[in-house]
Amino acid sequence: MISVQLINLISVGIFGIILSAVFCDIHWTGKKRLTMLSGIAAILLLQGVVYFRINPDIVEELYPLITHIPLIVLLCILNRKCLWPTISVLTAYLCCQLRRWLALLIVAVFSGGSHMLDIAELAMTLPILLFLIKFIAPTVRSVSHYQISLQIQFGLVPALYYGFDYLTRIYTNLLLDGVLVAVEFMPFVCSLAYLFFVIYISKEQQIRGRLEQTQAVLNLQMQQAVREIVALRESQEKTTAYRHDIRHHMQYLSSSIENGQYGQAQEYIQKIYSEIETNKVTVFCENEVANLIFSSFAKRAKDSGVRMQVRAEISRCIPVAETDLCVLLSNALENALHACIEQGKKGRAGVIEVTIYEKSEKLFLQIINSCGEDVVFDDEIPVTNRSGHGIGVRSICAIVEKYDGMYTFLVRDGEFILRISL
Repeated sequence: MISVQLINLISVGIFGIILSAVFCDIHWTGKKRLTMLSGIAAILLLQGVVYFRINPDIVEELYPLITHIPLIVLLCILNRKCLWPTISVLTAYLCCQLRRWLALLIVAVFSGGSHMLDIAELAMTLPILLFLIKFIAPTVRSVSHYQISLQIQFGLVPALYYGFDYLTRIYTNLLLDGVLVAVEFMPFVCSLAYLFFVIYISKEQQIRGRLEQTQAVLNLQMQQAVREIVALRESQEKTTAYRHDIRHHMQYLSSSIENGQYGQAQEYIQKIYSEIETNKVTVFCENEVANLIFSSFAKRAKDSGVRMQVRAEISRCIPVAETDLCVLLSNALENALHACIEQGKKGRAGVIEVTIYEKSEKLFLQIINSCGEDVVFDDEIPVTNRSGHGIGVRSICAIVEKYDGMYTFLVRDGEFILRISL
């Protein structure tokens, strides 16, 4: 007759094997399920041979050889990886302690013995297994997609517990004998793991905070870009309206001259001329947004005493969203204009040269501007410690990365060069 203890031994084996499989990120096909079931049967058969044919007392000691290592090999074959299947098995072994501890709690409350312990463990097996499969396994599997260093950190505690359990409880009696180092080891590991967890979470929160701040700035820049495009288009429409209504202006001027009101006519001419020049959009290329941005910055550069040259050959429809193009050009030209103004304060001429064109369905942009020699780079990206600055460069990088493009920043012979392809 099969004893309750043997049934409990079989159940914990199946519990650990199933958990190891669901913790491992495997795309289960019919063939893989059949392979897994065959592997489970083979492992249970090997356990049975050792239990019935050799010695039931050494099953627990041989468990790594007859269960864990074969299971790791099986999962490695199914998963085509080695690290994560190992971590899955170790994590499942750690989770096996949940059923044992809860069973021990039941025994302690009801003052039961070893027979009640086996029954309690059996009773706890299925509910705990279903809970772990539904609520814990998806999160554990997601860790397998993290970088290797994080996977190792995740598997460190299960690995330490596995080694500790076998060294102090199964292969020796250090834990049972109350050896202080053995008794205090796992609390020490828990404390250490908690401290590392606190440090890691703090670091992640700081990174997340910076990313959220950058994202907020990018969103504001995007909204500003939309407003700028709308405002520039309104200005262009206003200029077009002036040109359309030129006959009305001419009639007014003709009437003023006929009535000898030359001063009033001259004043009206100057007023119309100023309004048209203010809202003038220079045509650099076929792309409307590019013309609006280049015209705006060309006027600002002229007012600041900076010479700006633009060579643009891009079509009306390009593979870049209008808002992204606006943010990209605005930030790049803003930085270039700021650098040239700084050079002007030092008595040096400021020059901005812009080249943008399309080739092989890609957009290429190069902006060269005067600058000093004190530009600081971090990982080939210019950085600054000045408050409120540096967001423009991050915006440029973010947009280029959004389109899987490439960017290059460099300083050469007193010139700052930005090259972008996307």
